[in-house]
Amino acid sequence: MNTHIAKFGIGQMVRHKNFPFRGVIFDVDYAYANSEQWWLAIPEADRPAKDQPYYHLLAESDDGAYVAYVSEQNLAPDESGKPIEHPEAEFIFAGFDHGCYRPRPRPMH
Repeated sequence: MNTHIAKFGIGQMVRHKNFPFRGVIFDVDYAYANSEQWWLAIPEADRPAKDQPYYHLLAESDDGAYVAYVSEQNLAPDESGKPIEHPEAEFIFAGFDHGCYRPRPRPMH
């Protein structure tokens, strides 16, 4: 049974605490679910614990738009109230209201 509760939700705008980028959450892993190689590539002094939620973000920085995978401990709410300019946002989300994205409805089977 998973006992982790995600602090942030789908569609929420967040920013990285240590690096200059922000983004919108489009998926959550309730514990680390990326490759061991990816995790070991993070400098040991900066390596976050695996036993916490990790978030998939449509992210943007001064260098452009990309997808990021970030631990909960490294995120904070983005208080700017501004949408991101990520080309995939319109495919995942139905719109942006009051500082948050609305997920598109998904067909149920």
